[in-house]
Amino acid sequence: MTDPWVALEPGADAAERVRVLRRAHETFTAVGTVPQPVRGVVADSWRRSARAGVGPDGTARVELADGDLGTYRAEHPLARVMPLFRELLGTFAADGEHLLAVCDAHGRLLWVEGHPTTRRRADRMNFVPGARWAESAVGTNAPGTAVAVDRPVQVFAAEHFIRRVQPWTCAAAPVHDPRTGRVLGAVDITGGDGLAHPHSLGFVQAVARAAESQLALLAPPMPAADTLELSALGRDEAQLLVAGRRVRLSRRHSEILVLLARHPEGLTGDELLCALYEDESVTPVTLRAELARLRRVLGAGLLGSRPYRLTVPVESDVTVVERRLETGAVTAAATAYTGPLLPGSQAPAVVRLRRLIADGLRTALIARHDPDLLADWAHAPWGEDDIDVWRALATVRPTAAVRSRLAALESELAWDGRSAR
Repeated sequence: MTDPWVALEPGADAAERVRVLRRAHETFTAVGTVPQPVRGVVADSWRRSARAGVGPDGTARVELADGDLGTYRAEHPLARVMPLFRELLGTFAADGEHLLAVCDAHGRLLWVEGHPTTRRRADRMNFVPGARWAESAVGTNAPGTAVAVDRPVQVFAAEHFIRRVQPWTCAAAPVHDPRTGRVLGAVDITGGDGLAHPHSLGFVQAVARAAESQLALLAPPMPAADTLELSALGRDEAQLLVAGRRVRLSRRHSEILVLLARHPEGLTGDELLCALYEDESVTPVTLRAELARLRRVLGAGLLGSRPYRLTVPVESDVTVVERRLETGAVTAAATAYTGPLLPGSQAPAVVRLRRLIADGLRTALIARHDPDLLADWAHAPWGEDDIDVWRALATVRPTAAVRSRLAALESELAWDGRSAR
């Protein structure tokens, strides 16, 4: 096949391909090997699905319902381009007995529209607004996999990981924020075998690009110099948006800004020294030199002194996570958490704050007992050795893969305990 992202080349025997794929799927679910001619993108997705503990007889779970769904949809950036999606894909979906679906960056379906009969069939497998179709929740499927790999992708018949989805074919493409490049979600067309054609993948990709162009036109002006936007989760060097400029900060400047954003009232030089340096021999002169360089990076008037403070409001991703946790919005907090705070930093105050945020979120996830949220944390780089989360996941999703990973972690813990003695 010339294009690995296309499910079925023109002229191929669809019925024969279905039979081959079903045998391959049964082989994989039985012994864990992927035979030919399963495409590489599908084989990789099957493996990720199995590692996430997805079972081939599972089903999607509705995560957002009623008022929560309405509020979330209304505030989501893709709501602004739904009229465009309907204009470009709505008639195609209705006339072809297909469905138009739009999901967020975590695979939650926000809109599912199209032919009434097809919608009723899709309802039976929970392909409905509010249901979570992330790859880590329901395995290989076009919207979930498109978000996972950040590529337009087509999934045909038994390429789907869950058996009840295998009568369907779908094509989806991710949609990005035109300012930041961040994945906002995906637009998807779902229906029968007739969609297993390169044109459907190209079509949905063109629709996604059109949506990004419209979002760029609708985007508000860049923030003025009276606000700062700080992103410090999951990155060793923070990123700052100031007066329309996107600035990548040095590690030390990242630490200083995180702490000053945390303390709008300001910090004295001595307080900053203790917060930033483990080595007590570091002198105030070293700190003043760093602050002078930071002042030049920020521009005039944004960094005050006596005490050191930021003179304009700061919105940070750290604050977003904490604010959502405080209001009990655990799913939203987990969505905003893109990784540990400045993971490479050894500054004492940053280390404490990093632990505070991570422990607060993981405690909330364990208390929530949501298998999808726990799986997302456990399979993230920062959660792969988190034995408490794996134990919680094993109680709500006791698959063989989860039990195996938990057993390995408990064995390592026991070995470390014996070594310590």
